[in-house]
Amino acid sequence: MSVPTMTRRTFLKVGVAGAAVSVFGFDVKPAAAQARSLKIDRTTETRSVCPYCAVGCSVIIHTLGDKARNVTGSTVVHVEGDPDSPVNRGTLCSKGATLKDDIVNDRRITTLRYRAPGSDRWEEKSWEWAIDRIAHLIKQTRDAKFVAKDHKGRTINALTAMAVVGGCTDSNENNYLIQKAFRAGLSIIPVEQQARI
Repeated sequence: MSVPTMTRRTFLKVGVAGAAVSVFGFDVKPAAAQARSLKIDRTTETRSVCPYCAVGCSVIIHTLGDKARNVTGSTVVHVEGDPDSPVNRGTLCSKGATLKDDIVNDRRITTLRYRAPGSDRWEEKSWEWAIDRIAHLIKQTRDAKFVAKDHKGRTINALTAMAVVGGCTDSNENNYLIQKAFRAGLSIIPVEQQARI
């Protein structure tokens, strides 16, 4: 009597099927037929720019929710590099790769905090208060430090006691408006952009 030959492939097929039925007590065929769904299947994609440095890498933020703006029910489930971006081609550095942890973080401060000069504690303030305070301090500084003429009597209209720094995520249009508002409107000379620093 001859012993039937068993190939490696047959052994694995019989072994896996037999183990699934006998050890686990269920048939794995329906589970294998079901396609695995990804965590980003039902998400909304929002394209943005990484805020960390001046490179300006593009990111795709995947959120679950009802797609309404400014709602608390939306949840960020994944952040990845945008493969269509000519800047980073879908890659992110170690800081950009952890962007989701900064968005979804129970320690993230979501209200405006202010600490008065000489104070040892932070106070919660409204955005309206902050905008009024910034406008007041800009006007106060401009009134006190504006230089209309230099020492030879030439008109210079310069304010060097304040500086403006644009962020790395600013567009060309935004930077143009920064120049118009702060350099042409308020005569602030030190105007810089983070990507050049």
